[in-house]
Amino acid sequence: MANGKNKKAPPSIDQWLREAKADPAASQVGMFLAHNGVVRQTPKAKVRRGVDDGSLIKQMEFSYDAKKVEQAMAETREMAGIFYVRAWLNEGLLEVGDDIMYLLIGGDIRPHVVDALQFLVEKIKTECVEETEILKEHK
Repeated sequence: MANGKNKKAPPSIDQWLREAKADPAASQVGMFLAHNGVVRQTPKAKVRRGVDDGSLIKQMEFSYDAKKVEQAMAETREMAGIFYVRAWLNEGLLEVGDDIMYLLIGGDIRPHVVDALQFLVEKIKTECVEETEILKEHK
């Protein structure tokens, strides 16, 4: 896993789109879909399982395995109608509101692009990253 206490500067989605539209495969793309994952104050247990113990997130320690992310991107590129895949992941100690990841998917039609984005986000979140939520003190 990548380590580092210093979070990275996020990319420019506008620049990414300019680069994507200049890519040789761009003539086959009818839709680009961007994803920006952000550190939220609500713990994963509450959002995903409905468990509310009153706790809130203060920070998140985040790291990822770059080789696994590349593999997930390669699998996404093999999906029907997908011609462009790009990912950026942060690392280190992140604050609420900080960017966790940016993804950009380009494909022929909306259903293919939406499916590819859901596939890639799920793959990254379940197989490529380590997230440790740091909770605020209860009073």
